[in-house]
Amino acid sequence: MKRTLRGLAVALLAAGALVSAPYTANAQLVIPDISLTNTKAHLQQFQNIANANGGNRRSNTAGYTASVNYVYDKLVAAGFTVVKQNCTSGCTSGSGPNVIADWPGGDGNNVYMFGAHLDGVSAGPGINDNGSGSGMLLELALTLASTNPSMLNHVRFGWWTDEEQGLNGSEFYANNLPTSERSKIKAYFNFDMVASTNGGYFINRISSVPGQVLKQYYDTNFPGLAPEENVEGAGRSDDASFNAVGIQTSGVAAGASANKTSAQVTKWGGNTGDYDPCYHASCDTYPSNISDTHLNRAGDAAAYALWTLAVRDVAQNDFTIAASPTSGAVAPGSSVNTTVSATLTNGSAQTVNLTASGLPSGATASFSPTSISSNSGSSTLTVSTTAATPPGTYPITITGTGASATRTATFTLTVNGAPGCSGTNGNNVNITDNTTVNSPITISGCAGNAGSGSTVEVHIVHTYIGDMLVQLVAPDGTLYTLHNRTGGSADNINQTYTTNLSSEAANGTWNLRVNDNAGGDTGYIDTWTLNLGGSTPPGCTGTNANNVNITDNATVNSPITISGCSGNGSATSTVEVHIVHTYIGDMLVQLVAPDGTLYTLHNRTGGSADNINQTYTTNLSSEVKNGTWNLRVNDNANNDTGYIDSWTLTL
Repeated sequence: MKRTLRGLAVALLAAGALVSAPYTANAQLVIPDISLTNTKAHLQQFQNIANANGGNRRSNTAGYTASVNYVYDKLVAAGFTVVKQNCTSGCTSGSGPNVIADWPGGDGNNVYMFGAHLDGVSAGPGINDNGSGSGMLLELALTLASTNPSMLNHVRFGWWTDEEQGLNGSEFYANNLPTSERSKIKAYFNFDMVASTNGGYFINRISSVPGQVLKQYYDTNFPGLAPEENVEGAGRSDDASFNAVGIQTSGVAAGASANKTSAQVTKWGGNTGDYDPCYHASCDTYPSNISDTHLNRAGDAAAYALWTLAVRDVAQNDFTIAASPTSGAVAPGSSVNTTVSATLTNGSAQTVNLTASGLPSGATASFSPTSISSNSGSSTLTVSTTAATPPGTYPITITGTGASATRTATFTLTVNGAPGCSGTNGNNVNITDNTTVNSPITISGCAGNAGSGSTVEVHIVHTYIGDMLVQLVAPDGTLYTLHNRTGGSADNINQTYTTNLSSEAANGTWNLRVNDNAGGDTGYIDTWTLNLGGSTPPGCTGTNANNVNITDNATVNSPITISGCSGNGSATSTVEVHIVHTYIGDMLVQLVAPDGTLYTLHNRTGGSADNINQTYTTNLSSEVKNGTWNLRVNDNANNDTGYIDSWTLTL
């Protein structure tokens, strides 16, 4: 029987053979694009982490711990089985853990592993070296989770500690693999410095079978690019740890401190200077030290290898599902809708049954209808909350189950706290050894940014507080360190921290994050209170972030109820409006006062432009503040629809 090239490559990998012939992937595979935008967002977070932790992410610093937590939290939320593996021998004193993540499914006797070192040097934030490899690898993993393909072989990811001090984290992992587990790993792919600004295109061990898979990606998509053997990086990154124990390896790099040759300049562009002029230097920052082109191609090459070697061919009948909008916010006791749609991607239509998981306590989900066709079917998902539903942000997984495939989408639900500029979370959160936990507070109805004198009142019950890193996480992911493993053997934290949060928007979900960094001492977050020092008088402003669909030739309303605010509105009251709608020339937008008076904000202007994101100043001095106000939208034509995303009234 004739063996396909795909089958031949897998067999050769299993046997540990080397080949020099090109490898061709099965043409049926649909290999996703790895989002450059999302990858760069991870790099921005690594830069933020370094900024908040002394300017670097070295393996034995708080910057590395925060990097571990960022990667770990993303992977857990996506459905991976994730382990923080402490390096108990051979690593620099105080080094943080490796992060090992397994995606469920696939043949566990055939494991393909993808890795990158997560630590940097002390000189700077380590964005190209190696935020680039770590961030790209994280987005590769999240793409695998979101597409959720049928797995042929098992996939594992590793983020290594202490690489910059001697490949110590990956060496610890590889050397401690039992022989039976080591033999299951058919190939390891390494990604170290994949976005050098004067970079080249290098493949580790290019003549190996895994190397040929990567080469085939570049040869197919970029004829003439002609990637070269990574001579400079030989033995200098974590693939060496796997080579040393007999596992086949390859990987992608863009070069470090060596000089680009004139022949490479002719082939790839750039100049004859260093591949990375900021190698191991303070200028290795985001975004200045990143080549988007190299980063984008490295991510797609990694996806090519993963899907080629570990994903089954496209099912005969397949589909995708999506939610629109992808997020919504409600006050406790209210509900929010989103439209779930299916798109046929291969074969014939099938019936898709819809379910939802990941709901907060007190919330329910209902679909109308409960099943749809995979060929352009749609259903309305209604998420209803109760007054007891705790404030916070919750990723809800929507699962579509068909006869031949199961696909998922995510709808992010935000349950707002009581309007105001402060909040308290009194729910106990257990803190176990060597783990990271979060306790959320959602702020809504607090106009503008937080104050420079914002306070975080923290009550944590825990023996030996010298084990703990305590941070405030802003809604945009920025970290503010409150307590960094000080206090030694003292017990418990009962302290109020004053923090300058003036650069942060007040509204959104804030988290108190606690990381336990040693064994033998545990405890719990008892309660914490966030006071953002907002200056808006209570009751004189309100926001409605519940999406309201705008259909053709219809009128819809979105209400805000104001109470506890004496007197009349201001002559300079504001109405901040966010409407998603194609062809805004169709729309009449009005503010309706509690007594029914209409104030026109937008009257069918703007022609074919999309969306309204504008703040209108309106004289409401004749109107009593208290009562129910409405944003009223009238659509006056066919073929263009949308929804009220959110609006804020400040009286």
